[in-house]
Amino acid sequence: MSQRKKGIALERGPQDLAARFARRVLPWILLFACSCADVPVGPMPDPNQNPDPEPTSPSGWYWQNPLPQGSTLMAVSFSDAHTGTAVGQHGTILRTSDGGATWAGQWSGTGDLLWDVSFTGSDAGTAVGQYGTILRTSDGGETWAYQASGTGYTLYGVSFTDAFTGTVVGGRGTILRTTDGGATWAFQESGTINWLHAVSFTDAETGTVVGEYGTILRTSDGGETWTAQASGTGEMLWGVSFAGADTGTVVGWYGTILRTTDGGATWTAQNSKSNWHLWRVCFTDANRGTAVGHYGAIIRTDDGGATWWLCESSWASPHLRGVSFADASTGTVVGAGGTILGTTDGGETWASRNQGTGVELLAASFSDEKTGTSVGQHGTILRTTDGGATWTAQASGTAETLRGVSFADAHTGTAVGGGGTILRTSDGGETWAYQASGTGYTLYGVSFIDAFTGTVVGGRGTILRTSDGGETWTAQASGTAYTLYGVSFTDAFTGTVVGALGTILRTSDGGATWAFQESGTLNWLHAVSFTDAETGTAVGQYGTILRTSDRGERWTAQASGTGYTLYGVSSTGAQTVTAVGNNGTILRTTGGGATWAGQTSKTTARLYGVCFTDALAGTVVGAGGTILRTETGGI
Repeated sequence: MSQRKKGIALERGPQDLAARFARRVLPWILLFACSCADVPVGPMPDPNQNPDPEPTSPSGWYWQNPLPQGSTLMAVSFSDAHTGTAVGQHGTILRTSDGGATWAGQWSGTGDLLWDVSFTGSDAGTAVGQYGTILRTSDGGETWAYQASGTGYTLYGVSFTDAFTGTVVGGRGTILRTTDGGATWAFQESGTINWLHAVSFTDAETGTVVGEYGTILRTSDGGETWTAQASGTGEMLWGVSFAGADTGTVVGWYGTILRTTDGGATWTAQNSKSNWHLWRVCFTDANRGTAVGHYGAIIRTDDGGATWWLCESSWASPHLRGVSFADASTGTVVGAGGTILGTTDGGETWASRNQGTGVELLAASFSDEKTGTSVGQHGTILRTTDGGATWTAQASGTAETLRGVSFADAHTGTAVGGGGTILRTSDGGETWAYQASGTGYTLYGVSFIDAFTGTVVGGRGTILRTSDGGETWTAQASGTAYTLYGVSFTDAFTGTVVGALGTILRTSDGGATWAFQESGTLNWLHAVSFTDAETGTAVGQYGTILRTSDRGERWTAQASGTGYTLYGVSSTGAQTVTAVGNNGTILRTTGGGATWAGQTSKTTARLYGVCFTDALAGTVVGAGGTILRTETGGI
């Protein structure tokens, strides 16, 4: 038996102007403020442009962790217990033929956000999304083809009753209908300009649409006419599921659940025992249903919603966006960060279908194309010897966050982090030994030029130096109390350090003395990379990129084309440099920074570290356990 947990009662506040503002406007502000970890959540007016964009080229970056990928998944559709398709951010489409045990990526031809997907069998399916995107497959996703929607508004919901007959809904009251598998789509008159978020048809004639401000529309003639129904709520409604022509359930924000048994003539509010936003709902019969929402909420009923109980939830859990049951027992849920959960017992228990770690990874160091190490939160250390095809966790012996790592060769490396932590390995990470740093300040950056000679930087202007592989660390006078984040040495004597408020320090005597250099900015500088004693690049806040070709005598600002903070930079030659940062930003130059081009990362995660071993092979790490890989220079 599933343990039925008490939820949070849904309370209605006073309906004065302040309360209405708090309920209607403030949630949008808060949710968009958190969008770096998720996708935009509501009905923004889309420009009515580029209704049928051309497919983009494949990205040169692919996921290594988490697997199958880490972009937010918005919807999932199973045609049977084994065969399912999930869609989401950056045009992501995943396919499984073994009930979700394994998932394979499919080429969508778009980088746009896909909001929903509907399959009526194992082969024929339709996905919809941003800018009026409609994609169609007739071969189980082996190929996806664009269809002309005739609109630039985002399409949020799709429902097919057979391979040919389907309905799509979206922005500004948009309803589209096809009876030829999408070869043509016809507009239908919805009678509203409210954003429509979801649609459910039980047969070719009978369907229900839901949307913002409590909108519910009903048709019994295939959409020739749509009739507004009284929902009794003004909340945003995001999910609808009918188990028959008359019996259906709608879910929405603030734990809203509505139920009808008369085809929507009347809708009755049900107690979800939650005030969290609910996004989608799926019923397998009139009684058994599952809804999903924020903070990993999975709520379940087996009596038609007379009672709902919480199966899963946690404030630390990712938001869940989509749910699909192939039968009463077999279901799949998807959500933020590529989350995939599965059940084979009707939701009594849920198991993750993802592989890998979800902790933040803050730095990476490769000694050659195949051999590398990444470090991050909670003392996490991951190791690969096959170019990231597999990553193995190593025992660090600490719970401190590790923020920097440097390997001089395949065996010898140093990691640094919180509380003055310095760890050392001489066997490729099989064992890590603690070294005495002599400081309690957080250490952010480390650079070794051989197995013995290295420099570490951190809080309060800390600079530490070793010439014996860390057996002893000696503090050096930096001349600043600002936090130092990045360090790059090209030989035992020549190095550069960057930090807060545009700080740049330079040494040509192994750190015996450090000289300030004029950066021309007060922005925080987070990382620096030199390929030789003359040529280097520093990156930081608000898309700052600085370049020098004369040992830092002069630093010149370069146009990055972004306002996002950049946290990592890696140079493989004087001309070829890659920088990474917030919102999945990856920038690349092959002309010494004269121009920088954005690359498609397929994530909005914050990217902290990047390491290239040559102009083509590189690895990026970041939030949510993100590890991305390219062997093509990201192109």
